[in-house]
Amino acid sequence: MVKSLLPLMALLMGSAFLLFAGGVNALILPVRGEAEGFTAASLGLLGTGWAIGYVAGCLCTPALVARVGHIRAFGAMCAIAAIAVLLSLVLITPWVWIPVRALSGFCFAGAAMIVESWLNERADASSRGRVFGIYTMVNLAATTAGQMVLTLGDANGYFFFVLAAMVYCLALLPTAISATTTPRPLTQVSLNLPGLWRNSPIAFFAVLMVGISNAAFGTLAAVYAARIGLTLNDIALFASIPILAGALSQIPVGIASDNFDRRKVLVGITVFALIADSLFLFTGVTQPLLVLGFSALFGATVFAMYPVIVAHANDHAEPGTFIQVSGGLLLVFGVGSIVGPTVAGFAMTSFGAASLFAITGTAHILLILFAILRLRTAPAVTTENKGTFQAQPLARASTPETAALAADQAELDADQPPDDAPASPAPRTDHTE
Repeated sequence: MVKSLLPLMALLMGSAFLLFAGGVNALILPVRGEAEGFTAASLGLLGTGWAIGYVAGCLCTPALVARVGHIRAFGAMCAIAAIAVLLSLVLITPWVWIPVRALSGFCFAGAAMIVESWLNERADASSRGRVFGIYTMVNLAATTAGQMVLTLGDANGYFFFVLAAMVYCLALLPTAISATTTPRPLTQVSLNLPGLWRNSPIAFFAVLMVGISNAAFGTLAAVYAARIGLTLNDIALFASIPILAGALSQIPVGIASDNFDRRKVLVGITVFALIADSLFLFTGVTQPLLVLGFSALFGATVFAMYPVIVAHANDHAEPGTFIQVSGGLLLVFGVGSIVGPTVAGFAMTSFGAASLFAITGTAHILLILFAILRLRTAPAVTTENKGTFQAQPLARASTPETAALAADQAELDADQPPDDAPASPAPRTDHTE
């Protein structure tokens, strides 16, 4: 096991540095922006800018890598991300931060896709599952560490901006000096909305609602925590605990998802998410322990929805389309991520901090209603036609290459046409649930 991982250590280190810097950057901006007196609406637009840049990065990076190569593209992404962080320190105004945050999202997506492409190339059939699992754990630990490091200093200074920029630069070193072979071209996924809807209407609608909810919370959780009076240490915990709870909850959720109708499981966890929304919205609680407890319930539910949705969509997909379906859903999630922070930010500016959970709660109510409608009108997938649930990293830190890395060898083989296949694939018939 150790011997098989040694060639991947440079890539895993690069990914860890990338996610650590991203965690620092994602939390320091709303915390510092709140201290500088930015409105919640402008801070919400930071999340919108990130999502626009991230989706653009997922779509444009394959062509860039094909033109200049993996190492040059990766180095450029990390360098520009570092410049973007420092520019946020030099020009402290939302009208600079919003486009710079979009640039950060673009670079982060591109760098992550390149690392995942390398990992995918080095992972053979026997180690693919282990490599994906380790990669997911490394990213989770790095993101959490990046957020928690804010407890060690003063958010009003320059230290955390410089730290994030330095670590972005560190991220390019392991791959720059590694002897790892250059991988195949990156995975390209088009945003085929009609095809995704035909494949699974509930997956399409649910991932859009989850994108709205999760991106609103991910962008504005620190702003909410600051406005109810939490300390910087508690704000860092408020941002980190939901991620950890979501990672842990995927184990029981996955077991339930494999044994019951995934749509019912999705409705169940969304009901618990709605309970968490209501606790924040109607209790007005400000005691740190209770707030952190509510955030754990919120994270355990909302961050477990995405892998259930992906598994359900792939139950209805034709063999060999795993990457296309998973990558397409990720881009729809990105569309929701563009909408959520903007709406939640303006709501918090107009109606107060708790309005954040009015927006997430609305998204969850709509998801439940649509899922119940589909349960009444479409049959469940039979047990023999169901795939196996697979834990997923955070959707906002995933790319189409993540889907390629998560695919097992049989799915990858099915995705490749045989040598004597015609140049144009035959049209396929889409399933619906």
